[in-house]
Amino acid sequence: MDIKQIQELIKFVSRSGVNEVAIEQEDFKITIKTNQTPTIVQATVAAPIPPVAAVAAAPQVVAPTESKSSAPVEDSSKYITIKSPMIGTFYRSASPDKPSFVNVGDEISTGKVICIIEAMKLFNEIESEVSGRIVKVLVENASPVEYDQPLFLVEPI
Repeated sequence: MDIKQIQELIKFVSRSGVNEVAIEQEDFKITIKTNQTPTIVQATVAAPIPPVAAVAAAPQVVAPTESKSSAPVEDSSKYITIKSPMIGTFYRSASPDKPSFVNVGDEISTGKVICIIEAMKLFNEIESEVSGRIVKVLVENASPVEYDQPLFLVEPI
């Protein structure tokens, strides 16, 4: 692994919200840890390489999107929360020029693709495990998401 690959890995880890990544190869071992504090990268190779230091990107504060209805949501306990099955970057559509998979008010059924989560350059289609109507989208497009983070509120039908 060269220094450019290490720098790209650091950028990816800081954007993805992952707390720690460790990679081991025959003569190479690297561990990257993030905590809203400076990230220290330790590399061990046959030939000595000086440690690389980088500052983790500050986490984005994402305000939930507001519902278009004028009445506030009174009882959210009747809604089902669809949560992220992995850490990655949340996308509402397959590409920027394509329409969103789902919008507020859309009816969904089990198995319908509702979003994409990119993790380590792999685009994972996330399918709904419930049927109902989308009440609220809780994450902004192209935002980092954590494992088990709420993505959508669904009203069962």
